Amino acid sequence: MTIFSLLKSFHFRPRMYGLVVICSLAFCFSYAFPVFYSLAQVVLALSITILLADIVLLYVLDIQIRAERKTGNMLFLGDQNTVSISLQSFLPLPLNAILYDELPVQLQERDFAIRIELRHRESQLIEYTITPVSRGDYHFGRINIHVFSPLGLISRNIIGGREATVPCFPSIPQMKQFELRAFSRASADQGIKRIQRIGHSFEFEQIKSYVEGDNIRSINWKATSRRGNLMVNQYQDERSQQVYCIIDKGRSMLMPFNGLSLLDYAINTSLVISNIALKKYDKAGLISFSDKLGTCLPAERSRTQLRKILRALYAEKERETEADYTLLLNAIRNMGGSRSLLLLFSNFDSIYAMERILPVLRKINSYHLLVVIMFQDTELEDFSLKDAATTEDIYIQTLANKLLADKQTMVQLLRKFGIQVLLTRPEELSLRTVNKYLEIKSKGLI
Repeated sequence: MTIFSLLKSFHFRPRMYGLVVICSLAFCFSYAFPVFYSLAQVVLALSITILLADIVLLYVLDIQIRAERKTGNMLFLGDQNTVSISLQSFLPLPLNAILYDELPVQLQERDFAIRIELRHRESQLIEYTITPVSRGDYHFGRINIHVFSPLGLISRNIIGGREATVPCFPSIPQMKQFELRAFSRASADQGIKRIQRIGHSFEFEQIKSYVEGDNIRSINWKATSRRGNLMVNQYQDERSQQVYCIIDKGRSMLMPFNGLSLLDYAINTSLVISNIALKKYDKAGLISFSDKLGTCLPAERSRTQLRKILRALYAEKERETEADYTLLLNAIRNMGGSRSLLLLFSNFDSIYAMERILPVLRKINSYHLLVVIMFQDTELEDFSLKDAATTEDIYIQTLANKLLADKQTMVQLLRKFGIQVLLTRPEELSLRTVNKYLEIKSKGLI
């Protein structure tokens, strides 16, 4: 160990500063009362002896600690991700330590520390969770272990582990969770609604035996006469329909809720819907736009389509500009193809902003089935329910109620022109969007 590395690993602990204060006060007191000067010298000599003993325990004796961090191949946006650190210590005597992991700058964790106890030839597994709130690469630094003896005057910093960069993708666990809900028979208990089918505008799937609850109008009398048992025709939702998730990346989608921006909520939900659409044998596509056209991924149902959508969503970047909906209209026209389901994730600041783009939305809805998905301002709702104590509070609450009323007016205006609207809280976005997709499929509206 070089002198530079030795000095770099050497740290005073609070107990050492307390000892320095005691020695200083002892000498100050002996200045007024010389009879206590000898006692002050004894205190100083004892302090130096303890300090040297602490240095010997930490730097002369053989201390080895191996640390390894495991984060997985990727992190998931908005989810609790588990990080584990395995420690193996080779010590001549039990020691205490404080573990400092150099976390990515995106997490803004400035006081992260874990206190541990180390024993000879002992292996430990330390786990903690992090919740990423933005996509991108997360760089983990080294693991710093500050070891100190029972004397506790100094600590020695032992650096372990390797630096690692882990990408943060949209939430795959959330995608799988909603996939299970959408295809599980018990999903009604978990929030997914089962919509009763209207009519028989569905593709024929098979002939099966009649069970209680089947529609008697679906009985196949020819098959019944041949088999001697009641047989019914079973239908399935029409397949190979095109489903596009359209994401507005403009300024209005930068508003944060519970750490995540509206854009990130829309990105997570787009991955959920794309996966369910592909599992339903539909074709999934993706369009993103702001003042410039972003991703334009045609709707397909290939094995690699979900991976393409995941990578495109990972690379999306917000822009602090107004979205240009004429670019969206031209992009949809250039896509061509048959009538599609378009799920537009956006957030309008005012009635004027929505009326300005309403002609474009009406034109898109005339060729495709457009569903505009808007966000409720939950913080405004919570604030409007509080008791107003001052005149300023009354004024602010009145303004908040007006903004909430404007949002409802926007919904009514869109529905007036035949455009379907979904107004939802950000945390319920995935659930309600899945319900809307299943409702449209069940009613055969595409």
